[in-house]
Amino acid sequence: MNKIWQLQEAKNRFSEVVNEALKHGPQIITRHGEETVVVVSIDEYRKKISPQKSLYAILRGFPKGIEIDLTRDKSTKSRDVDL
Repeated sequence: MNKIWQLQEAKNRFSEVVNEALKHGPQIITRHGEETVVVVSIDEYRKKISPQKSLYAILRGFPKGIEIDLTRDKSTKSRDVDL
């Protein structure tokens, strides 16, 4: 459960904020009533910043020897679209 903490409360109870982030996910900290920062676990942070694989990289990762049929099915009629 995400919890919203006021900055002063978060400072006074920082260990609790960290424990909540580890157990329940991101913890939002506000300053003057405005959301300013989020405390997250290192695992969640690393997932967020890790580079996403491109479609090309995913397809290149397929095991060799497996054939994929990429031919287009022309049995269905395409429709006209007004632009």
